[in-house]
Amino acid sequence: MNRWMMRISVAAVAASLGFSAFAGSMPREIRADFSDGASRWKGPSGNGGATFVDPQLGDAAPALHTQFYDFGITFSNKGTRWLEALKHPGRVEIGLKADTFSIFFFSREVSRTLVLEIRDHHNPPAGYPYTSVWVPLGTLQKDHPGWHRYAVRIDDTQSVDLPAGWGGDGAYDPVTYEPILPPGRTFANVLANADEIAFTTLEPGWFYDMAQYDVAIDDVFVKHVRSPQ
Repeated sequence: MNRWMMRISVAAVAASLGFSAFAGSMPREIRADFSDGASRWKGPSGNGGATFVDPQLGDAAPALHTQFYDFGITFSNKGTRWLEALKHPGRVEIGLKADTFSIFFFSREVSRTLVLEIRDHHNPPAGYPYTSVWVPLGTLQKDHPGWHRYAVRIDDTQSVDLPAGWGGDGAYDPVTYEPILPPGRTFANVLANADEIAFTTLEPGWFYDMAQYDVAIDDVFVKHVRSPQ
């Protein structure tokens, strides 16, 4: 096989996996529509209910559907490809679509904030499972039916400071008790060391009682928009 044929083969494999390759092995965009399974995305499962690929619900494809009773729900992925774009300089967009069928609490429907949380489990601070940066994406609620897009753009993955609207977790402010980044941690080094990406209703600094969740997600994506000039 000559060099030109090898290059075409690599591109074909990348296309078949749902992303385009550039800058070595880093995907420009990676997307999950769950047409070929869960794509390493996991939702809550256990005594409270289950998460499964539902062929009936997707936005023109299957969806990842959770029906679960708990304090909150989380869809997460520890796959290297989903995190790779965060470790390169540039602008990144992250998002998904969600359809909320019900969030039922004490005989009534309620709403919950959907948060994107980027987690680093390496050397976690005492009393914490990880250090993270997070941002609210919007509200999940039954009164807002149908598929809705929730997304955020990170303009600079190497920013030391938290972008507007973002928070940190792994420590707390001794005056306000709000979650903050631990000393010595920055937005950029959390992204550089991240080993999990999560969409969750468990917003740092907040506590909710248990509720019955019936929520589906689809078209999850991470997209590297540009590299530095």
